[in-house]
Order: sequence, then C-alpha cells, then structure tokens
Amino acid sequence: MPDAIEDYALLSNCRTAALVSREGSIDWFCLPRFDSGSVFAAVLGGDDQGSWRLRPVDAAATPTRRYDGETFTLITRWESSGGVAEVHDCLPVDTRHLDVTRRVDLVRRIVGISGEVVFAHELRLRFDYARAIPWVRQTGTVDAPELTAIAGPDAVLIRGVALTADDHVHRGTVGVAAGDVRDVTLTWHPSHHHAPKALDVDDALATSQRWWRDWAAHIGAEHVHREAVVRSLLTLRALTHHDTGGIIAAPTTSLPEQFGGGRNWDYRYVWLRDASLTIEVLLAHGFEHVVEHWRRWLLRAIAGDPRQLQIVYGVAGERDLAEREFAELPGYEGAAPVRIGNGAAAQYQADVTGEVLTALFAAREAGMAESALSWPLEHALLRRAEERLDEPDDGIWEIRGDPRRFVHSRAMVWAAFDRGVRSVREHGLEGPAEQWERVRDRVRDEIDAQGVAAAGHFTQFEGTDAVDASLLLLPTVGFCAADDPRMLATVAEIERTLMPDGLVLRYRTDSGVDGLAGTENPFLACSFWLVEQYAATGRLADAHALMDRACALANDVGLLSEEYDVAARRQAGNMPQALSHLALVRAADALERAGA
Repeated sequence: MPDAIEDYALLSNCRTAALVSREGSIDWFCLPRFDSGSVFAAVLGGDDQGSWRLRPVDAAATPTRRYDGETFTLITRWESSGGVAEVHDCLPVDTRHLDVTRRVDLVRRIVGISGEVVFAHELRLRFDYARAIPWVRQTGTVDAPELTAIAGPDAVLIRGVALTADDHVHRGTVGVAAGDVRDVTLTWHPSHHHAPKALDVDDALATSQRWWRDWAAHIGAEHVHREAVVRSLLTLRALTHHDTGGIIAAPTTSLPEQFGGGRNWDYRYVWLRDASLTIEVLLAHGFEHVVEHWRRWLLRAIAGDPRQLQIVYGVAGERDLAEREFAELPGYEGAAPVRIGNGAAAQYQADVTGEVLTALFAAREAGMAESALSWPLEHALLRRAEERLDEPDDGIWEIRGDPRRFVHSRAMVWAAFDRGVRSVREHGLEGPAEQWERVRDRVRDEIDAQGVAAAGHFTQFEGTDAVDASLLLLPTVGFCAADDPRMLATVAEIERTLMPDGLVLRYRTDSGVDGLAGTENPFLACSFWLVEQYAATGRLADAHALMDRACALANDVGLLSEEYDVAARRQAGNMPQALSHLALVRAADALERAGA
C-alpha cells in the first residue's frame, strides 16, 4: 500500500520529478521527463508497480525530514536503537544544459551521524507504467558494484551498493558509522547509448544546492507566511521544465479527488490557464526571465491557426494527449481507473484566452520587451474568441457533462477583450480597439442580465441560481470591484453552500453539472481565492483565520495537493499542485497589500 499523499516529498531537477515517502521509499519517478513513462509507480498500487525503499533495518527507527534550506534536497534523519543517520535524496539540477535525453541522475547519500546504522535497500524496477520488467544484470566489480537494467528504450544503472536478485526484487544493505558517507546513484540513459560515466556526486550536489539557493535569493517576500510563500514559489519553479519553459500542473497522475472513486486525472501537462496564473505570480515577484521563457514556450505551442488552440499541451508543446486507462496500475488505494493522457485537450474552455491575454498584458505592464510574435498571436486569439463568442463551453473545471455558458468563462472572455483594448490604447499597439470594445461591453451586458440571480449574486452558469468558487476570480481580473454588491452576495452564497467544513468546494457535485459519478473534497486553491477576496474587502480577521487554516494543511515539507479530505484529515488529488501553491502566494500578497 502506498503512503498517505501528504507523506510524500518532492524531488525535482526541473525536468522530471520523484516522490519520496516518509518511510524512505521512492514511489513515483518518470524518466526522462515529467510526462514520460514511470520506472517507479508504487503510489498507484503498491511495491509491485515499482519502488526503491531505503530505510534502517531497525523496524523501530523513526524518521524526521526537511529540505536543505531553500532547495529540493530532502534530508531524512533516522533515529534507531543503534545510532543516528541521514539520507540525502536529490535529483541534481544540471546547469550545463545537458541534453535530458541522454542521462538523468538521482542521488541517495547516506550519512552517519552517531553510533552505527544499517540501511536496507529494496529495489523494484518496473518501466513504462509497470508494463515492462527489465532485464537486470551485474555489470560492476566487488569494489565498484553496479547493476544495469534494460527494457526497450530505457536503461538504468544503480551504482554504489551491491544488490542481489530475489524474484524480480533486488536487495542489499549498507552500514554507516559516525562520519561515514555512502553514495548510491540511479542513472537513466537511452538503452541504445553507451552507459554514462559515474556521477561526481559531490560536485552535482554542490552545484544543485547553489542553483536552488541562487534562485531563491531573488524572492523578496516578507509576509507573515514567508516560509510558505518561498516554498510555494520554489515548487512552481520545480514544476517548470528547464529546457522548454513549460509549467506543468502537477508531477503525478490519477491521485484521487475522491478516495476509492473514479475522479482520477493526469496532470503532468501544461494547462494554459494554470501556467498563465503561475506566470502572473512569478512576474509579481520579479522573475521576468521565467516569464520570458514561458512566453517563448507559448508562442511555439500555439503557433499556427488559432482555431486549433488547445487548453493543454505536453511539456514541449505536444498536442497528442490522448486519454487512456491503464489496468496495469491498480490505482491509489484502489481508486480506478488510472489515466495516462488527458481528454481535456479536446475541450473548448472559453476562459483560457482571457487568462493568457491577462498574463501577457501583465508582462507588458511590467515593462517586458515586446516579442515580434506575441502581439500578432494575441490578435489572432481575439479573432478566435470572437468567432466562438456565443458558444457554451466546458469551463474552468473541465466538466464532462453538457457545455454551459459559465459566468466565469464569460467574464474571462470580457477580460481578453479588455486587455486587447488596453494594449492598443495604453501601449500603442495596432488593433481594432473600437470593435473589441463593443464585444467587451456586450459580454458584460450579457453577464449583468443573465449571470446574476434574483437574490443578487453571480451564478455558476446562465439559468441557475447555484454559485461556483471560480466566481471569486472576477474582481482579480477587473470585471467588478471586490466590494461590488453582487460579489458580496456571491461570497455570502459561497459561504452558505460551498463551505460545509470551513474550506471551499469548487461547486456542488450533486447538481450533476459535471457529468461525473461520485463527489470530491474541498479544492485548496478556492480557499486561498476566498482569502484574497476577504482581504480586498477588509474582512481581515476572516482572511487570516482561513489563511492560517489552509496553510496548516501543507505537509511537513510545505507541499500542498489539489484537495483536502476534511473528515479523514488528509490531502487528496495530485500533488504537489501548482494551482494550490500559486493561489497561496496570491493570498499572501493580498494580505500584504491590505496591510495585514
């Protein structure tokens, strides 16, 4: 059985990621990219789906863990009856821009602190989402043990520990006394290439530590929640691909929104919405170079006919994200099906153009140099938005029921044309500002007439009185003021209908609007959106109380998943979730602006 979702810590080299459990097991690791096939997938079943467990043989040994400062080197400290030792887990960041298709390294350094501690390795290599058990052979010597595993295009070398086979499991032990350091490395490379040289672990760790700390040094946040803000910004960087600039939504697939249910989705891709919101947060904290990297990614990904725009792409801008169900993976605690790929790529979500243009306008406002292609692209996206102006859509939550005219989507269409008008009038760019202004004003009039309930609050979609947490974003894009009476009424309705346990649900799943069976838990980003709204309207006591509660749901190393099961007191959904972390930063910034 996998550990609780909140018991996992993230390793990242900004090209791929691994999840390490509190008990020292790497239960999720895709190679060589975030969205590649897995070599360890125990989090979606159990050890038979692939894992690498490293912990003391003393079953009573107890772990505590932390990141090594503002980095993604995880230090797990084990206290056992025989002594104390640490495991330093790291995916080194390669600052020399090594081609990721040639090698990826993972380091597990064992450090003796006091006494003597014997560690047991238990390695199960399962390539391609546990569909390929590799051919494994000993390729080292007694003094330099090495294990080579090959399956199809993939090869992995394990160096630094002698392991012996036992029915597709490789086991071994390593003992350390005070002052001892033992390095064990996993190196992936294409099986048709020669095996790479052994990693210089000292250099790799030092270089990686320096890279993360240099990046974090640019963070100027002085919030009450500074530690959470810094870890969140680091997490957003960890989910940004070093080479392509693509920002993934999460490094995992199919961690359930409802335990035992079927709401299990693959988030290892670049959603234009999530990436745009991330960019706005990074821009607000001075990371213009990351914004420029993403802007280049965007231009490459959606280049061509704007009518072919997708709402989600692969890490390098790939379009084929066909959704498949994998029976080889039983699912987290039996939550099935496990899905690879995401059918949302084929959906129409009208809000996406608004998020993209809002982010690009923020970059323009920040003084970033205009790209030769960025404004023509925005111009083309507005033409597409106008062509589909009256169409219902699948909305921000990617419903799989009937398309609707969602009010949040309509407000983001308004925002798209608003940014187009302002780019012409305030920044001197060329475009039909009067035409866009007419479209913008027409959309506003329609929302005012059809998107407000008789009770005075905004609605989830035209023709219902229900609310949706996405309505909390309307003031953030300037559609209305935070203290607009309709917004205040909307907040009151959200508090009444979407907060049964003190955290915010996205919407009422029992309405059937999303076309899915089952239910889900409170969506963490939505609670942070409500903090932002509270702060903007002077409800500072409520803002602080909700902020403290939501931040307290992070795990021991500061990571947040997608949702939180209040009754079971556990995280749910894919983790760590970019949207949760960027919403946390926005909420903290809102409190800072409010002087709170």
